[in-house]
Amino acid sequence: MDLKPLISGSCKKNEYEKDVYNTITTSLIISTTIIAALTIFYNHQIASFIGIEKHPEYITISAFIIAFDALSTIPFAKLRHENKPRKFAFIRVSGILINIALTFFFLSVCPKLFRQHPNSILLFIYSAGFGVGYVLIANLAQSLFQVLALSKELLQFRWKLNVILWKQIIVYSLPLTIAGFAGVVNETFDRIMLKKWIPLTGDAATVQVGIYGACYKLSILISLSVQAFRMGAEPFYFKQSTNENAQKVYARVMKFFVITITVMFLVVALFLNIWKQLIQDPRMWEGLRVVPILLFANMFLGIYINLSIWYRLSHRTTPGAIITLIGAAITLIINYVFIPHYSYMACAWATFLCYGTMMVISYFWGQKAYRIPYATKKLVAYLVIVALLYFLHHFLVGLWKNNWFSVILGTILTAAYVLFVLRVERKEFQKLPYVGQWI
Repeated sequence: MDLKPLISGSCKKNEYEKDVYNTITTSLIISTTIIAALTIFYNHQIASFIGIEKHPEYITISAFIIAFDALSTIPFAKLRHENKPRKFAFIRVSGILINIALTFFFLSVCPKLFRQHPNSILLFIYSAGFGVGYVLIANLAQSLFQVLALSKELLQFRWKLNVILWKQIIVYSLPLTIAGFAGVVNETFDRIMLKKWIPLTGDAATVQVGIYGACYKLSILISLSVQAFRMGAEPFYFKQSTNENAQKVYARVMKFFVITITVMFLVVALFLNIWKQLIQDPRMWEGLRVVPILLFANMFLGIYINLSIWYRLSHRTTPGAIITLIGAAITLIINYVFIPHYSYMACAWATFLCYGTMMVISYFWGQKAYRIPYATKKLVAYLVIVALLYFLHHFLVGLWKNNWFSVILGTILTAAYVLFVLRVERKEFQKLPYVGQWI
């Protein structure tokens, strides 16, 4: 067998991949340096514009965080492309643990030391007046750690900018950039608008934002799952695209994804009496009613990300920008109209309707452009069932407000759902490695 054509083709592919990597990395370093420099130079003006004129250093720290995160994006993508999940996961998880540890140290340990042992040597890096800035410091440490841990991949690039290739990349990524900006609107503007539009002033408005922000964090279990899925799904889907049964694989992945997040929904929503202990201030527990809404919203977001493969595979990124812009418009309109009347509940429902609408549009648009045989009726049934189980639990606990009864009932309902799914999807689970032999 003549291997020359294969070797030649492989060499060309490797050269092309190197060219892409060098071009993207060079472009990213240049743009990141310019944007970070401008942000730092105008930090006072930006701080004044967003209402934190006493802390322009927050803007400077944020600029470095964004810069380091941007620089680590391509090396992370390189690890995914090269099938190095262990290093990818190690760096990601280690960064998160560093962030959590430093946040706990600065916001919990240091204040106690400051009150009890004000001369402690540990306090040489602590200032009580810096406040929330330590959250930024923790984020900066995470971002810096990631860049250093990825230095091997980052330094493999060469200063080279293929202008023709760069233009092609810009054309492909520009709609995704717009979609990314609209995504930021969807994820963060609710809290900004809540503080601006709620008919309260001073500390009262801040308290409402604090309640919503604290309760929003309880949806993090599904949010982290969605983020993890987002990291791994795209390279997996692109590699499967040449498979004859690619559509069936995508449909199967969607099914297991929905099953996973519906179980997570029950684990959080039915055990809120336990999860709420993570919110140290009991006064903020009044906002717990937004948690199930936000959990469902994040499930919709995860499903949308799963569905979005149809336009990514076809290299038509414009639909992604259009759908995300529609979501951003829904977020802004609902928050603008209803925040003055319903406070943070409007923010929760805006998030729910935003991601729900994006999911529905992507499904119908995608099925016309690139049909995938999703088990749509069954997946919708799973979503409806977990919603009904939540309402049943909420109703019965309302009749008998007892913590033990709530936990036991939640355990029974969650176990019943898991057993139901295992029975319905028995053949699917039996195909899984390791787990399948026990089902």
